[in-house]
Amino acid sequence: MNQPDWDHLRYFLALHDAGTLSGAARAAGVEHTTVARRIDALEAALAVTLFDRFPRGWSLTAAGRALVPHARMMEESLHGLMRAASGAAQLNGKVRVSAPPALAAYLLAPRLKPALMRLPGIELDLRGESRETDLMRRESDIALRFKRPEAPGLVVRALTTVPYRLYASSDYLAARTPEQWEFAGYDELVQDTPQQQWLEKIRNGRRYCLRSNDLGALYQATLAGCGVAVLPEYLAAMPRGGLVPIDAPACPVRRKLWIVMHEDVRRAAPVRAVADELIALFTS
Repeated sequence: MNQPDWDHLRYFLALHDAGTLSGAARAAGVEHTTVARRIDALEAALAVTLFDRFPRGWSLTAAGRALVPHARMMEESLHGLMRAASGAAQLNGKVRVSAPPALAAYLLAPRLKPALMRLPGIELDLRGESRETDLMRRESDIALRFKRPEAPGLVVRALTTVPYRLYASSDYLAARTPEQWEFAGYDELVQDTPQQQWLEKIRNGRRYCLRSNDLGALYQATLAGCGVAVLPEYLAAMPRGGLVPIDAPACPVRRKLWIVMHEDVRRAAPVRAVADELIALFTS
């Protein structure tokens, strides 16, 4: 038995997590043949078969299943080493911030100029993401989330509370009675959000003219006079505005927004500086 290459173990975990060669290849940014070659090399080094190869996919053997927790510990230790090393960095470099797409585009991006001027050595990578980025694996340094995470090792702080209301354009409301309203709402990908569930309760069978998984698309459609939508108040407060709040029925949804970091990463000076700027932006 030879000492395995850590890179081979990385591909082993990628294949285990993705379930297919093609999925592991997409996650690693390589061809599926590279993943297969790395697994072959790992099996040769360990002198054990880790996956059974079937025409419809690869399946872990008992030996492969036994290896998973040990490989995962090695992965976490490596990420921990990288997080600790990043803490020694000066106030420069790249800081990755993950936030819901509409919040990143309409709330953060227009207000970041003063912070960026105060941090001339930092390149901010602002990612609009509907998924929950994996902070443990350093997919992002900072995340803004509407759902408070429960995973250990994360530092969480409430930033603000985002209220929601019904909105439509003034022309749309002037031309229709409430019984004639049509709605722009989330599709099935995000139908479990509290604002969409509330909209389902109050629309009383009235038609959806548009559904989307993107809040920015719903905002633009409402602004163009397509229908009525439940939107966060920060969107209606955009400078070009034009949306009219509808007070009846009043929307009770108020969602807490959280800033989340890994407890090791937050010690890095650039990450701490960006986090402080974000906190100040919301608290001011």
